[in-house]
Amino acid sequence: MNRKSSVLAVAACVCAAYAVAQPASSPGASGSTAAAKMAGADKDFFTKAAQGGMAEVQSSQLAASKASSAEVKAFAQQMVTDHTKAGEELGALASSKGVTIPSAPSAAQKSEIKALEAASGADFDRKYAKGMGVDAHRTTVALFKKTSASAKDADVKAFAAKTLPTLEHHLKMAEDMNRAVSKK
Repeated sequence: MNRKSSVLAVAACVCAAYAVAQPASSPGASGSTAAAKMAGADKDFFTKAAQGGMAEVQSSQLAASKASSAEVKAFAQQMVTDHTKAGEELGALASSKGVTIPSAPSAAQKSEIKALEAASGADFDRKYAKGMGVDAHRTTVALFKKTSASAKDADVKAFAAKTLPTLEHHLKMAEDMNRAVSKK
């Protein structure tokens, strides 16, 4: 092997070793590359799931303190616990994919929470049960069903599939709660 070939071989080995040594989570390297490669629908899932989860936690914290029905308070506390946990898992997954998730609910969700703040008593219970209980969970279940079936990223698909049964259970609980408070 001549000197020029030896130098090129050494340079190639050094470059390969450097590329292999780069951490998978280094920001600006693979994180942004992973985010750039992620399908638009998968990125959209992160946004919608994060905003929905934050809206659920905020409205449920309000309901845990403001609801007049013990059933509504118990449901709200369960939503705070479950959606906080799911939000933490979603955040970790997003971070591992180089995706930045929103730090607040959407403007429409904020408006719904503001309307809840103005309500009280049985009216509050009905609005929370219908809006943040039934309607929000129907939307969320549909999002997670679609994502668990069609996400391009295997980890996103697995997260949606793993979380879906809990959300379906929440929807059933919300429907039962809504029926109970609608009678009052």
